[in-house]
Amino acid sequence: MPINIYNSENADKVAWLSDDSWELPIQVDDLEKWLFENENSLPVGKYVADIGFDIRKDACGGGAVLSSRAMGIMSKLGIELFLSEYPDAE
Repeated sequence: MPINIYNSENADKVAWLSDDSWELPIQVDDLEKWLFENENSLPVGKYVADIGFDIRKDACGGGAVLSSRAMGIMSKLGIELFLSEYPDAE
């Protein structure tokens, strides 16, 4: 599933990101890049960015960080963040 961004009012697809990765740090980076590139082209609305991720077996702390700039863009555009965990997805 990795990142499915859609309109929460009518389920229209807006974007599909990180198709080849289920790792949360990579996906958050991809989401931030997409937000920075699309901040001024996506109309304000009601959206969901649903990140489907798998638990990294080699994880030992740290991980993904969503920047305050990205959170600000999401707030401005009306994007809610869903985190959907899929164990053993790869």
